[in-house]
Amino acid sequence: IGKRVRIHAGTVIGSDGYGYVMDQGFHRKIPQVGNVVIGDDVEIGANTTIDCGALGSTNIGKGTKIDNLVQIGHNVVIGDHSIVIAQVGIAGSSKIGNYVILAGQAGVAGHISIGDKAVVAGRSGVIHSIPEGQKWMGFPAQPDRRAKRQILALQQLPDLIKKFKSFISEK
Repeated sequence: IGKRVRIHAGTVIGSDGYGYVMDQGFHRKIPQVGNVVIGDDVEIGANTTIDCGALGSTNIGKGTKIDNLVQIGHNVVIGDHSIVIAQVGIAGSSKIGNYVILAGQAGVAGHISIGDKAVVAGRSGVIHSIPEGQKWMGFPAQPDRRAKRQILALQQLPDLIKKFKSFISEK
């Protein structure tokens, strides 16, 4: 744990990662023998859990701020000065760049990379890697301009259906 780190009540650091293998019809736990490395000037909100690495480390970069009720899986790497807002879940072995913003209730699937200075909107579900500097939103998450166009198109759908039915009934 680095210098000037603030860890709030109820936080768990180094809990076992979620690793199981199917063996003769049973889920067998894979020992999690790694650790957690937390850089300088990090703040970790209440009731957050940061799992230890399966074999290596789970890393939280310097200056990163993590809100309450966040789940960070095994072997996750979060870069420097990133912001992780309440109820975000980051699955194992994902890589989050520097100066990234993960807004509230966003979920990041395992083995995903999110580039430096990317922004993920709240309640988004990230299932593909995000390039540097891009803003993504939605479920599944996609570039925000595309997601916004889809939302606007969906809002017009009831009127389009009504017009289509009217057109069909005229024939």
